[in-house]
Amino acid sequence: MRSLERHRDVGAYALGVLDEAEAFRFEDHLMECPSCAAEVTEFGPTTRQLMLYRRSTPRLVHPLAKPGPRMLDRLMSEVAARRRAGRRRLLFALAASVVLAVSAPAVAIMAGGGDEPVSIAATDERSGVWAEITTEDQAWGSQVELKVKDGAGPRDCHLVVVGRDGSEETVTSWSVRHHDARPNTMMTGSAMHPDEIARYEVRTADGEHLVTLNPS
Repeated sequence: MRSLERHRDVGAYALGVLDEAEAFRFEDHLMECPSCAAEVTEFGPTTRQLMLYRRSTPRLVHPLAKPGPRMLDRLMSEVAARRRAGRRRLLFALAASVVLAVSAPAVAIMAGGGDEPVSIAATDERSGVWAEITTEDQAWGSQVELKVKDGAGPRDCHLVVVGRDGSEETVTSWSVRHHDARPNTMMTGSAMHPDEIARYEVRTADGEHLVTLNPS
């Protein structure tokens, strides 16, 4: 795979379209390419919303159906436009439009949820990591905004939602740059509703605990 092709495979990798061998080669490239790592993180909310929509909607297409090349190209073009405009919420609408194009009109993915957003913040004294979670109840689960300040990079991290039943759900991941303590903001979602969530945990990719946020 040539270098240019590796860069262009970001969207396919994030959506799980690459076969096992191509995904393995792309992951090798990802370890050495901060630009592609950032692109994969940008696709996180979209892939998350696709999964949530799949869980809450009856299948209307063959279970092995995958997005075609034209759909992937359109998705990548929309993400690029979003980044240029600096709008954080476009990926949620984009996720809805992609799913509806693959299957058929069903329910509005962003519909539902009448509660006001709730925010919680915490700083871990040991790690020094600060995080703030803002959640809003939706028909399909929870819409989540995460803000993180972590000056101990470089390292890869992820946000884990822990349910009251003990189940865990990894909802987003990102890369912390070397000694970059600027706030990092991500939009994502959980299949759990706010009243089903016991806590949120920020962990490294190796499983090290960085900070816990407990809903009141």
